[in-house]
Amino acid sequence: MAEDEAVDPIRPEFPTARVKKIMKLDKDINKVNSEALFLVSCSTNLFLRFLAERTAEVAAEKKKKTVKLDHLRTAVKRHRPTSDFLLDSLPIPAESTQSVARFATDRDRSRSVGDKSAPAGTRRIDHFFRKPENEAPIQINDA
Repeated sequence: MAEDEAVDPIRPEFPTARVKKIMKLDKDINKVNSEALFLVSCSTNLFLRFLAERTAEVAAEKKKKTVKLDHLRTAVKRHRPTSDFLLDSLPIPAESTQSVARFATDRDRSRSVGDKSAPAGTRRIDHFFRKPENEAPIQINDA
């Protein structure tokens, strides 16, 4: 009978201790159930296989034998659910990083320091060294 045969248990490919440690980095998680640990390990494995297959397809489309970061970024962009959370975490390819840096330095040279605006929620460093206008001067008593 088929039910009497011994079935090999499915074992996760990732080290369970390391997966558990990563899961516990979340402050809301105190204990990790063995079933939850198994499911997270298996789902991570499936996700990485999916991502590797899609990336290999992109590399094959471009007739390349070596998978590069650009191929991974393209595969992530093509899959909407993946691109929603993963695209911002991927590093920018080296060529575009250099061109962006070159463009930024050329743009920065053309503007003076006072013209540059700080990003929202931040202040320029010289703001910290200005004397407050509405505050009384500090007096130091040498006794």
